[in-house]
Amino acid sequence: MEEIVFWLVDQVWSMALVIFVLAGGLFFTVATRFVQFRYFIQSIKLMFERQKSDSGISSFQAFCLALAGRIGIGNIAGVATAIAFGGPGAVFWMWVTALLGGASAFIESTLAQVYKTKIGNEYRGGTPYFIEKGLGWKKFAIFMAIVVTISYGIFVPGIQSNTIAASFENAMGLNPAITGVIIVAILGLIIFGGVKRIASVADKVVPFMALGYIVLMLIILIAYIDQIPAMFKLIISSAFGFNEAFGGIVGAAVAWGVRRAIFSAVPGVGEATYSSAAAEVTHPAKQGLVQAFSIYIDTIFVCTATAFMILISGMYSVTPEGQNPIVNTMEGVEPGPIYTQAAIDTVFPGFGSLFLAIAIFFFAFTTLMAYYYIAETTIVFLNRNQKYPWLLTAFKFVFLGMVFFGTVRSASLMWALGDIGFGSMAWLNMFAILLLTKPALKALKDFDLQMKAGKNPVFDPIRAGIKNADFWVEKAKNDISSDKHTYLKTQEQTKNDNLDM
Repeated sequence: MEEIVFWLVDQVWSMALVIFVLAGGLFFTVATRFVQFRYFIQSIKLMFERQKSDSGISSFQAFCLALAGRIGIGNIAGVATAIAFGGPGAVFWMWVTALLGGASAFIESTLAQVYKTKIGNEYRGGTPYFIEKGLGWKKFAIFMAIVVTISYGIFVPGIQSNTIAASFENAMGLNPAITGVIIVAILGLIIFGGVKRIASVADKVVPFMALGYIVLMLIILIAYIDQIPAMFKLIISSAFGFNEAFGGIVGAAVAWGVRRAIFSAVPGVGEATYSSAAAEVTHPAKQGLVQAFSIYIDTIFVCTATAFMILISGMYSVTPEGQNPIVNTMEGVEPGPIYTQAAIDTVFPGFGSLFLAIAIFFFAFTTLMAYYYIAETTIVFLNRNQKYPWLLTAFKFVFLGMVFFGTVRSASLMWALGDIGFGSMAWLNMFAILLLTKPALKALKDFDLQMKAGKNPVFDPIRAGIKNADFWVEKAKNDISSDKHTYLKTQEQTKNDNLDM
């Protein structure tokens, strides 16, 4: 079985996908006129808009829920494996993927808002929803929903729980099976509480864990301050083949940098589309900008924190696949969290394993919450007619079972399954958003015009020339009706006041 899984990884993660993701990000960057840069300050302001309702969550909660999915094991173990197999230059290509991926994130999250729907008392949306409404391809939408459900519900949760169990075993000697039971018990309480509870936990935990990790990185950088210029030189020279030691693995640097950036920040994979659709905003482009900014938090800040700690302390090895070691400082150590642990220990002896175990728990646990929410949203899409009312409850137990399974299985198998899941979704989602570039750009143009006029942008799909944005059409009607009712009520009150006088 494992041989088949590893073969599938090679097929999904060919150089073609690397080129596809980078080229797609570049295309969206140009098509949107560098939206992720020209609205950078605005995206930070929009993140703190506290507009929410009984049906939707705030932009900040959606941002934190998306970050919960993005900031996970990929930020610690993923960065270490990128350096181990692609050299220090992989870090540079992670940055490139993130900078270009900001535009991809804007497009997909804007589309999620444009084509979102209201099911019961909750907003739902995401890749399958905008494929069905935007493209009108129902079979493709169903296929996408099935792929996402399998990926987030079965393939990728094990990576997060496996790493939590390994870090707790390393730091405290805790049996992985016991760790698995604890994770499942806490996670079960949250996911059975619904979307609101998931979002509520995310917006409290995510900012705290990301900020704490970055502060630790800054302390370590200060300890090695005289080596910072040399570290940057190493990254840049390795990325372009100028470094003698790493000159022969530029292709590996690009491939692993893009691969791990996709796993971590998931630009173009569609992960953030589901939380984006749940946000209560006045214009789809607002949430698109917020999610574009979340790519920077994940990769430019958190992934970079890991990379800097590892590189500046020299606690890494580089062994390209099928080649002899180029750097062998961590001989015999499997690439992963131990690189980061060793880096922390160089400044805080004996503190690395405990700190990392705590960081991994928070990073991975919040990611598992986001994974569940995404899979739940696609199941709701597949079961909209409520033909199988038991399906969602059954899935919760399957998801929790896979989380436990991950704690007691090998790390290599879990990572391989995760790569298949993310790679498959990247191919399908990038294809879909490329086909839907036009309505996304129309939404952006509408946003641009209102911003230039000094207005707080409010979305009207008819004015923007976008079809099948049913939720927004209905919302506009209700807003007009509400405004008319308020006007008539005010007029009646004024008339009564005049009679009393």
